[in-house]
Amino acid sequence: MAHIIVVGNEKGGSGKSTTCMHVATALARQGLRVGALDLDLRQKSFGRYVENRRAYLARAGLTLATPDYRDLPDQDDATLQPGENPYDARLSAAVASLDPVSDFIVIDCPGSHTRLSQVAHSLADTLITPLNDSFVDFDLLARTDPETGKVKGPSIYAEMVWNARQLRAQAGLRPIDWIVLRNRLGAQQMHNKKKVGAALEELSKRIGFRVIPGFSERVIFRELFPRGITLLDLKDTGVDHLNISNIAARQEVRDLMRELRLPGVTPEF
Repeated sequence: MAHIIVVGNEKGGSGKSTTCMHVATALARQGLRVGALDLDLRQKSFGRYVENRRAYLARAGLTLATPDYRDLPDQDDATLQPGENPYDARLSAAVASLDPVSDFIVIDCPGSHTRLSQVAHSLADTLITPLNDSFVDFDLLARTDPETGKVKGPSIYAEMVWNARQLRAQAGLRPIDWIVLRNRLGAQQMHNKKKVGAALEELSKRIGFRVIPGFSERVIFRELFPRGITLLDLKDTGVDHLNISNIAARQEVRDLMRELRLPGVTPEF
């Protein structure tokens, strides 16, 4: 069976689609078969990223490893079983079509609570939750005391992940490896950075996730999207000289892929 990687966060602007594209492309560049789904049926940022890549490669006459992105299939309601949710059926059909031809399936969830997102979390072998490094986004994971900053309890999103874990346990599936990805780590505001880090470490022990560093705030990520390329593709697209910022960003991608500890994936990218 394909290993399913779900990237989820119920707040927008956390870097989900950027994370999806870089993870999916890194795996594809290793010769692995990678399927891709975008459950944000309105924005489809991940889907558009892959489409931009295909268009750019066609224009440039290049051949680079690319995830096999597919839209969710349409569903004929007449074929549904009594009480079956049409969104469940569409997602199940998409995963079933990709599973036999994929080593990994990367699924991007919308920045809101939806039925599709809820079901996708229960399918995750690896769950990546990108989080902007601030207490504004920390609220996604837990409720905190406004005076002391101490964790008071898990958030609705954390409870959804817990429910997904319970469903998988009941089905006899492997436990979810939940990873919180600290994005937009900046060199400034070190005091706040340490407070967020301490709170995440405390919470990780209580509700069971791993914390790893993600991507810093860099202009390069916005520049890559229109061409559909990633930091690992730059030399293959004719960029012979990388500036220090781009080299550092590429190293962040490599560090992320090592920390994910995905089965069958070599540590070098």
